[in-house]
Amino acid sequence: MPRSVNSVASRARRKKILKRTRGNFLSRKNVWTVAKNTWEKGLTYAYRDRKNKKRNFRALWIQRINAAVRQYGMTYSQFIGLVAKSGIGLNRKTLADLAMNNPAAFEAVVKQVRK
Repeated sequence: MPRSVNSVASRARRKKILKRTRGNFLSRKNVWTVAKNTWEKGLTYAYRDRKNKKRNFRALWIQRINAAVRQYGMTYSQFIGLVAKSGIGLNRKTLADLAMNNPAAFEAVVKQVRK
């Protein structure tokens, strides 16, 4: 009896990964072992960078808040400390957005914090 290898399913698995590596350079797109390694490595980068994205945005918000607060003669750390003490429930993302897009509202927050 001949050996059954189910080539239809095997080929489908290979095609699925080769389809996902389309657009890569040289053998990374069409040589099975290289493409598979490329695809797996890409998944690890994607997982890592979903975490790094959060760090990068937090750093960006801090820089924007710091730049905006310096106009009022304060530092970032002083401002955040006063925000926490005064019980204002705005997070860094919201404060950075106010500083960029609505300076009047941000100034109101700074005045409220200074009281």
